Amino acid sequence: MKHEVLQHMYRIVDDHFQEKALNDMLKSFIAEIEPKNKAWSDIVLCTHYMLGGDSPEIYRFAAATELVILSSDILDDLQDQDQINKPWMQCSHATALNAVLAFFVGFIGELGEHAIHAKTFSEISKIIARSINGQHKDLYNTTSTVEDYLTVTREKSGSIFKLACFMGCFSLECSKELLEQINDLADCIGIIHQVQSDINDLLQYRLKSDLHLKRRTLPAIYLLSTNSNPYNPLREFYKGNLPLEHVIKNEQEYIEAVNSSGCMEYAQVVQAVCIQTAEDIWRKLQVRSPWKERFREITYASFIR
Repeated sequence: MKHEVLQHMYRIVDDHFQEKALNDMLKSFIAEIEPKNKAWSDIVLCTHYMLGGDSPEIYRFAAATELVILSSDILDDLQDQDQINKPWMQCSHATALNAVLAFFVGFIGELGEHAIHAKTFSEISKIIARSINGQHKDLYNTTSTVEDYLTVTREKSGSIFKLACFMGCFSLECSKELLEQINDLADCIGIIHQVQSDINDLLQYRLKSDLHLKRRTLPAIYLLSTNSNPYNPLREFYKGNLPLEHVIKNEQEYIEAVNSSGCMEYAQVVQAVCIQTAEDIWRKLQVRSPWKERFREITYASFIR
C-alpha cells in the first residue's frame, strides 16, 4: 500500500470521527492491514493508469476503496467467526460493527466530497449490493453444484475486485467493450482467489470456520458429488453421519482422506480454467504498459503454475 493512500485513509477517519476512542480504534484496524500489503488500492491505481488516467485525486479514491473493503472484511469475519487474532475480533461485536459502519460512512463521505455523479453512485451501490447478495447466499449455505458455487463466488468475491477496478476508471472515458472486459476479468480473478482460499482453509480447519459451518466450498462439493472413495470422514461429516469432534479427534485420518480424495486436484483444475480465461481476457486488453503487466502481477500472476 502506498504511503499516500495510507495517509488519506487516516485523514478520512479524522475528517469524520473525532471521538478519540473510536478514532484510535479505526486507525488501529487500518494499521492491521498495512503489513499485509493488501492490493486493493494498487488495483485502483493500476486500473486508472493503464486506462490513461493521471488524476492526483486517484489516491483519495484508492484510500476510500481500502476502507469500504476493510469494512466488508470485518463483517465477513464477524459472520464466520474467523480470524480470531484480528483486533476487530478481540473487541465486542457491537464495537466492531460500529467500525464497519464508520468505514462505510467514510467511504461514502469521501465520494460525496468530490461531488460524484449520481449515475456513478448508483453503479457503485449495484456492485456492493451484488457482493452482499453473494455473501448472503453463502451464509445460507445453499450451494450444491459447481455452477451454483461459481455464481455465488462471482457475486461475493468477483464484485470486490470489480469495485476496485471501477474506482480506478469511473472518472475516465472508456468504451463499453473495454469495461465489460475488465468486469469479466475481475470476476475471474475473484474466483481464482476464492478457490485458493477454499483449498487452504480445508486443511486449516482449526483456524478457519468453513468446516465447522459445513460450508459448501468447491472441494466439499466435489467430495459430496463423487463416490469414488466409499468412506471419507469429510463426506460423512457433511452428511451428518459424523460429529465435528470425530474429525478433530482423528485429524490425521481426515487430512489423509482429503489428500487422497482428489478434491484438491479438482479445485485446482477449476482454478486453472479460470486462470486461462483471465489470461485470454488480459491479452485482449488494449491498455497502457507497463500498467497492464503490473495489473496482472498484483491480481493473479502468482497463481500461474
